[in-house]
Amino acid sequence: MKTLKIEELSKNFGSTEVLKKINLEIDEGNFLVLLGPSGCGKSTLLNIIAGLETINEGNVYIDDYNVSKVEPKDRNIAMVFQSYALYPSMNVKENMIFGLKQAKLSKEKIEEQLKKVSSFLQVDSLLERKPSQLSGGQRQRVAIGRALVREPRIFLFDEPLSNLDAKLRVEMRREIKKLHQQLKTTVVYVTHDQTEAMSLGTKIAIMNHGVIQQNDTPEIIYNKPSNTFVADFIGSPSMNLIKGKLKQSSNKILFSAEGANFDIPIKSYDFKKTSELDSKEVYFGIRPEHIYFKKLNEDDLEINLSADLSEYIGHEQIVTFNYSNQEILAKFPSTIKVELNKETKLYFDLTQVSLFDSKSEERI
Repeated sequence: MKTLKIEELSKNFGSTEVLKKINLEIDEGNFLVLLGPSGCGKSTLLNIIAGLETINEGNVYIDDYNVSKVEPKDRNIAMVFQSYALYPSMNVKENMIFGLKQAKLSKEKIEEQLKKVSSFLQVDSLLERKPSQLSGGQRQRVAIGRALVREPRIFLFDEPLSNLDAKLRVEMRREIKKLHQQLKTTVVYVTHDQTEAMSLGTKIAIMNHGVIQQNDTPEIIYNKPSNTFVADFIGSPSMNLIKGKLKQSSNKILFSAEGANFDIPIKSYDFKKTSELDSKEVYFGIRPEHIYFKKLNEDDLEINLSADLSEYIGHEQIVTFNYSNQEILAKFPSTIKVELNKETKLYFDLTQVSLFDSKSEERI
């Protein structure tokens, strides 16, 4: 069943088009992450789902019911904000049950929900404290608890971890993942952090300039990005994009970078269409982690490149190589010794390649 469906949705602020014909469906129990750079429209889309923003065109359905003009309180959703949005004058208990009181639930039901959720989130010892007496992580738990007690159809999270320090962010990320696995509730989660998106989402919708660039599983988005924006946005470091041309002769297809004295055979690549490939200007995409120091697979292609720069980051190093006057990055364990300004034998995993049309920047 589709818990949430968004149909041809557009939103303008004055003459600025913020969302352009958005279509999106979320199955029951899925964890959808809206990912993209600042200003891409992801928080606006979340606010529209919540009913906090109006729509210029299109519809929002929850359980096949059109809620486009329904008040936020009647949408059966719960939202967790970046700023926690806790009432400073109320203690934790009062904050958590505030929504239930507004809904005029019985005292017994309120106590039952509070007990269940506070022990589940391990905040039962904090119930009498005020928000000012809590750490960032504890406040976030309380904000999540306030959403949980209401048992909504959809949870909306608006960058809930961005105010936390790096260590706590990782811990809370794991808590949210565990929470979703146990409750199996439908979640829409906004972030600009790709690690958060990849580790939490069952589906990721990558947005840019108010348009969904790709909506798929983390694995497909990582391995088969639909365009150069997605390829560049996902991955740390992002995918290497080498400019060049394809050559087609008989059954063989080769990639040749500008100014390179060797060609790369394109084998077992799943082209969308195999016509008009000869002399096509493309970007050859390969991720830094698919360039190896030793041959690992039979089809790995041996290439000698000169290293210009090495960045040590603890357990691994990022090495920059010169590929026909274009920079490409490779990721190796930090135990490997790479000599700078000297030819190094590398191996490209040709089963992990992406190709993009250099004009449209779409996957071919």
